[in-house]
Amino acid sequence: MKIMARVLAFVLFLSAPSIAFAQGVDFSSMNQWLMQSAHETTIPIGTKITMSNWQKYQQFMPFGMVQMFKGTMQWKMPQDIEMDVGPSHFGGNLPQTWMTATEKYGSQTNVQKLPDGHYQIVNYQGGTPFPNPEQPYKGQKILANVFFAYAPAVYVKTSSAWGTVWSVDRYGDIAPSTLAIVYRWTDYITDQGFPKQEPFAAGTWYTEWGMQLTPEQSRYTAQLALYYTNQQSNPYPASYVFVPALRRTLRLSTSARCSPVFGFDWTQDDAKFNGFNGSTSTYVGKFLGDRKILNLTDFDGQDSGNFPQDYYSIGFPRPDWGKWELRDTAIDDVTRIPSEAAGYCYAHRILYADRELWSSNWVDLYDSNNKLWKSIAYLNQIAPDLQTHGYQWRDIAESTAWDLQNKHATIWSSYGNPSRSGAYFDAKAPAEYLNGIRYGTPGGLMEIMR
Repeated sequence: MKIMARVLAFVLFLSAPSIAFAQGVDFSSMNQWLMQSAHETTIPIGTKITMSNWQKYQQFMPFGMVQMFKGTMQWKMPQDIEMDVGPSHFGGNLPQTWMTATEKYGSQTNVQKLPDGHYQIVNYQGGTPFPNPEQPYKGQKILANVFFAYAPAVYVKTSSAWGTVWSVDRYGDIAPSTLAIVYRWTDYITDQGFPKQEPFAAGTWYTEWGMQLTPEQSRYTAQLALYYTNQQSNPYPASYVFVPALRRTLRLSTSARCSPVFGFDWTQDDAKFNGFNGSTSTYVGKFLGDRKILNLTDFDGQDSGNFPQDYYSIGFPRPDWGKWELRDTAIDDVTRIPSEAAGYCYAHRILYADRELWSSNWVDLYDSNNKLWKSIAYLNQIAPDLQTHGYQWRDIAESTAWDLQNKHATIWSSYGNPSRSGAYFDAKAPAEYLNGIRYGTPGGLMEIMR
């Protein structure tokens, strides 16, 4: 009955009479928001943020979240919204091997601006490139930290513990999909039990493989992206798609960075749990400021998962997922360099970059007319570490992409499967998925359906 009630509430929410929304929130409004003086220095632990008091704490929210509370966009927070605030867990959440690499190599990494306007990250060898980013090129250094943010050497979602993706259109129709995913570092590797560089994908530092499992008409559709160490020679990732109807692999154009991934609200440049999947060569970061920003960082996956019953109607997590906490956050405005900007879908990508994990907990995206278009939440998960009695990075447990202009959304949950299972990391991944040639090269795509 509880599940049915939530489903009914979701249907009623989307079928309610429409109201007059603002024509769009301009980028200048975000700059004004940034310049507003802070009224509070922190949020007391135990605070419940609701529709009655959210304005008091809006300085601790990303700009897109503020607009959803205001109700100025096509998606807005429900009247019964509640965000419970808990203690912050800042520091010690990354593996020691990553921290060692950061200490060893961080001082030698640098940024170069080339005559053609491109940027180059020089001498990166692993860990966080710029542990304390400063001028010159501070915004570019923050962008590099996000681009090379920590992830396990091997990250696997299998057919037995898949991640579910729900697409919601403007009429409230929900279309679920399931995916198998294999992400892996091929260079700059710091995790124990792996070589610093894998031999099967020479010249790359990262590969991303994904395949649709459901719906049946899309089954076996797969995509592979290769990220090159030399971004000057290869400023964009190489992307390949396996088309089951043709039983062949097609290479996508490098200009197709705005194309949707499997038809979802994430583009090729959005779809990664650090909040940015482009490059550091043809994009420039501009540092806008530091703030403490709320994020649902520590939560129990057993209380999260299926949509819509485990979410608020808009695809926002319910209070039983866990506590929101304040995270030290660098706000970075990422744009295409002028020579590459023509025809690109986003005029601005505002990254709210966690200053410890360096993944973007939230991203606001502006269209070519400088109007707020999308907001994407990336809810990082850290978990208690029984050995150190601290916390450790575990996963990006949930992400929702809201198209704020066209009222559709895509919701992804790592725990949206029958076993409530998250991802497999490194040696815990099933042996099949450790095969780098099959799950990390274009030739491997041709083994699908065999």
